[in-house]
Amino acid sequence: MITFEVQDMTCGHCVSSITKAVRAIDQGAQVSADLATHRVRIESTESDTTRLSDAIREAGYTPVPIADNEMAVGQAAPRSGCCCR
Repeated sequence: MITFEVQDMTCGHCVSSITKAVRAIDQGAQVSADLATHRVRIESTESDTTRLSDAIREAGYTPVPIADNEMAVGQAAPRSGCCCR
């Protein structure tokens, strides 16, 4: 399981965009997102953290890899992810 904190993921449109970006490089990936915590968890079948991070970044978001039990502190989003901000 690969987990990212994506502070600029603010709505369902953001979740959809991130999911599409991940599945574009890994069709079998299982993606779950929690808007309240800004966490995206990916169970990848083909990709590593770097490729997944690059795909999310290319979709216009700012992913920060984190350990599943680690709390990310002080990560500010440098830009907005979509139309909702």
